[in-house]
Amino acid sequence: MHKQRPKHLALHLIKLPLAGYVSILHRVSGMLLFLALPLLLWALQASLRSIETHSRLMEILQQPLSRLVWLGLLWAFLHHFCAGIRYLAIDLHLTSSLAKARSSSKWVLGISLLLTVLIGAKLW
Repeated sequence: MHKQRPKHLALHLIKLPLAGYVSILHRVSGMLLFLALPLLLWALQASLRSIETHSRLMEILQQPLSRLVWLGLLWAFLHHFCAGIRYLAIDLHLTSSLAKARSSSKWVLGISLLLTVLIGAKLW
């Protein structure tokens, strides 16, 4: 039996299911949160050190670009959290069917984006 296999795999032509995108975004959001740890620790230290550093931090956080960065980090946290709960449910065999797995990936995207918009609007 001789099968013709492609010589070069064209990754940009592969159609991923929604669960595949959720998985990739879970990894990206985890990496983003890990890389943002020094920034988050610096902000915590600045907020606790003195009233002057806290005031300076608040001035920095009022800038539109820094608000956009914090909004992105908020989305990364919420998506990583929601997707982590989804993967925990899959590991516990709570979503045993393909339909439930597809539905849960839609819920992860919807809930994480909705929470980001709601919390971001409150903080903005």
